[in-house]
Amino acid sequence: MGNSQSPPADPRFASATSQKELNDLEILFKSLAVQSQSNGQYISPSVFKAYFGLKGPLGQRLFELISQLRKNDKVTFQDLVIAKGTYEKGTRDEIEEFIYQLLDVTSDGIVSRSDVESVLITVLEDVFSLKLSEPGSSPHKEIVEIFLNAATFSKHIEGSVERSMSEGDFQSWSILLPSLRKHLGSLLIPPEPGRPGSQVPRLLPGENIDPSMLLLSKEYAWHIGGALSHQELEDWKLLYHSSFHGLSFNTFLGNISNNEGPTVLVIKDTAGDVYGGYASQPWERRSNFYGDMKSFLFQLHPKASIFRPTGANNNLQWCAVNFTSEDIPNGIGFGGRANHFGLFISASFDQGHTFPCTTFGSPCLSGTNRVCPEVIECWGVVPKVSDQGRNDAVKGTVLERFKEDRQMLNMVGLANSSE
Repeated sequence: MGNSQSPPADPRFASATSQKELNDLEILFKSLAVQSQSNGQYISPSVFKAYFGLKGPLGQRLFELISQLRKNDKVTFQDLVIAKGTYEKGTRDEIEEFIYQLLDVTSDGIVSRSDVESVLITVLEDVFSLKLSEPGSSPHKEIVEIFLNAATFSKHIEGSVERSMSEGDFQSWSILLPSLRKHLGSLLIPPEPGRPGSQVPRLLPGENIDPSMLLLSKEYAWHIGGALSHQELEDWKLLYHSSFHGLSFNTFLGNISNNEGPTVLVIKDTAGDVYGGYASQPWERRSNFYGDMKSFLFQLHPKASIFRPTGANNNLQWCAVNFTSEDIPNGIGFGGRANHFGLFISASFDQGHTFPCTTFGSPCLSGTNRVCPEVIECWGVVPKVSDQGRNDAVKGTVLERFKEDRQMLNMVGLANSSE
């Protein structure tokens, strides 16, 4: 193939990837070029988007960026190598800039709210197989809205009262929405269950539980899971729900006492706000803070955000039971300090509070500092045992990772050239 044999003009080509990866990419390119019926010269938009599972304006925008905005509907081998080198192995700034450009789906140099909304719709359709754009899909529109509510649009657009999202706005938003960031950063990996940003924990509420009464939806679980490891994104088991078990601290502790793993605590207050915390350690009776830096706070409604530890202090988890000192408030909490937590629910389970918190860099999670719980639920995270075989496959060649169609490679005589 000419454009992989001759010295490429673009210096980014030579530094984009290793020789082994270059060989694997050449095999991948040839197989896709055959499907594109391009005489081995380029990959067509339809074949490119079908292989990588790309849809809608976001898929078209990624194709345009990889073809270096030539507008000729062709991705060459050099394009593919440079794009993967920049998008997957570039510096942090290069990767962030590339992903930020993805948001400009109208290709007008402005990342507007409508651009970001379109990207969110495509991502959620991809992850959940939803048809968000269909008329009457108001529940799905609400999901898009809660993610948009966490975004900032601070960049002035000349001649318009509307503001756009700057690259700094996007970077801040990415921190709050790690699942979205993972998804947008892995679009050049073909769709499969393990693709970063696509894993959705399986919720196991148990028998005789009406799913409509649950606070934690699969979309919320996807959002929270963005801050967790792959092993923690398998099964989440409902341990406690106040509507079924009553608003009782003792019942709560009794139900979760046999769970030795992490838990997800979700609260809906009487104002309708939904938020909570991920506890990386089991809930145990203590007289002071404990836990590790894997814990975090989150918001789910009316906006979705995640707040991970800043390192300012180690005041992560709190679980006090039957203490008589005012300096040791009975209840469960996250961050801050005693009597001034990032999130706290008293042992009476009928009140609590939330304050801006340096532990997690979080704001007040609700509309007011006072928390009046309406519903409290707690899920146990069931970590998956690491699959060594799967890890070995991930470390393999591009063809192994991408599960390239071996029959297609056989057709062009390339099936064994990378082995």
